[in-house]
Amino acid sequence: MRRLGPLPWILAATVWAGSAPPVSAQGFAATTDVVVVEVPVQVVRDGEPVRGLSAADFEAYDGRKRVEITGFEVLDLYAPGQKKARLPLAARRHFLLLFDLAFSDARSVVHAREAARDLVLQGLHPQDLAAVATYSASRGPQLVLGFTADRRQIDAALDTLGIVPDPDTPPDPLRLVVAQHEEVRPGDDRSAVASRRTSEAAQETEALHNEAIFAELGSLGKLGERTNTASQRNAVTAFTRSFADLGKLMGSVLGRKYVVLLSEGFDSSLVAGSTDQKERDELAQDALEGNTWEVSSEQVFGDTRSLNQIEGMLESFRRADCTIQAVDIGGLRAAGAGAADTPGRAGGKDSLFQMARGTGGDLIENANDLSGAMDRMLKRTGVTYVLSFQPEKLKRDGAWRKLRVELKGAPRGTRVVHRPGYFAPKPYAEMTSLEKLLETAGQITSGEERGSIDAAVLAAPFRVAGETAYVPVLIEVDGPGLLAGTEGPTLPAEIYVYALDEAGAIHDFLAQSFGLETAKAGPALQQSGLKFFGHLDLGPGSYSIRALVRNGLTGAYSLRVVPVEVPAWGEGRPVLLPPFVPEPPGRW
Repeated sequence: MRRLGPLPWILAATVWAGSAPPVSAQGFAATTDVVVVEVPVQVVRDGEPVRGLSAADFEAYDGRKRVEITGFEVLDLYAPGQKKARLPLAARRHFLLLFDLAFSDARSVVHAREAARDLVLQGLHPQDLAAVATYSASRGPQLVLGFTADRRQIDAALDTLGIVPDPDTPPDPLRLVVAQHEEVRPGDDRSAVASRRTSEAAQETEALHNEAIFAELGSLGKLGERTNTASQRNAVTAFTRSFADLGKLMGSVLGRKYVVLLSEGFDSSLVAGSTDQKERDELAQDALEGNTWEVSSEQVFGDTRSLNQIEGMLESFRRADCTIQAVDIGGLRAAGAGAADTPGRAGGKDSLFQMARGTGGDLIENANDLSGAMDRMLKRTGVTYVLSFQPEKLKRDGAWRKLRVELKGAPRGTRVVHRPGYFAPKPYAEMTSLEKLLETAGQITSGEERGSIDAAVLAAPFRVAGETAYVPVLIEVDGPGLLAGTEGPTLPAEIYVYALDEAGAIHDFLAQSFGLETAKAGPALQQSGLKFFGHLDLGPGSYSIRALVRNGLTGAYSLRVVPVEVPAWGEGRPVLLPPFVPEPPGRW
């Protein structure tokens, strides 16, 4: 796995023959002027998903106007054959495993990783995507690993929480890879995780990771232990603002989203007033006796400003179609030495309950069996209907638009769950760096060929020493399409190539960003286009090579997907490779 250095092989057009057709032969429709809104819908009755519905059973409204449903897909995670079917990104569940380092004890966080790992390996469906992130007062939310189906990468991210980087793995700009593993057969990532964790070397490494995490969390300090009420309230305010931004960010992710918040929560009395009945009675008595100087209105009624901020935060998650599944990890300290020395904090569970209830989620108190505790929710959301429509005269201003979906002739007690609205697209230049990262990573993960720039990709395995194959990747990009809309002296180009198996595990990647001076390279790009050359190292198996080329200024892109079969060289079977025909010298 590598991030390439300065311009390895970027050529102004070399032609090749083989399985990938030339640019002019590829009939890819432009997508930049057509906006398709995808609405994941879940229909539940008596706590069970309703199956067997069709597009004719639904009505969709964009604001007050009924719209035509132009696309319809069904995802039933528990239907036969669903394991290997390629699904649209909007139909897949996305789980963000978010560790609260600010209001949680270090022992709780360390043990919570095992609960999260159990959820990923035992509870989630293979089609589900998971990401790992942390929150601390000094750094805010930090994305450790983006949404992926690669259980090995999720396991590695849970090991370190981004605190202990892998020195052998170059940084992945899309954060889909955090650690380099020994090569395993494609599709065998779950068993690889299980076997890796039982080895003696893995246990020694885990102990080192735990020690580093304890040290890091100790330096950050636990905000819940601060005795100054003002500083604690400021910490809650910072938490609320950061999570409001996180909610907005989740709105840019396609599909149904769940934030699994692993935390001990903050003291709810800081914002909602005292929840202790005895204390409230004493405050009331002081007021009756005229001792008003001893009675704080915030102790009785809470801090109105903070309450409004929390409600705004919850609204950002609701608009993003994102549910918070709050996990109280305070009880996990009982499993560690010295747990008795750390008293629990009043009101932490109440704040977690408020965040879960405010977004339609649940408070989970049995963190030791997270997959079991979430089993009912996982089964309830196992069937998703994806409705698509094309809004008319949609302004690209990022504005919020309300949505409504109705089920025709719905039996009594039937509940239709869908996103309450959507954000209109906004210009690429106005997106945040993290929004761009998640969008690009999602395009790679989806594996759906699309984009407004024509491109062609060729990849083939070549035998080298050992079982690992040398797989050159050649990408030819239409120059005028890449240049379109570019203003200024430099065209910032981005190229990402990932090799995934059928289970979604990433076996190698390369990434390159570079600038092209339009005055010098522009004429050649207009005439001959762009050629990029790189390579991957892959073991025997079947792979999906996904290559994405993007204009970093306009956001225009091309995603192309080609299959590659790497043979087991030791079996001695003949391998037929596509021909590579170089362009004559002087043409690039």
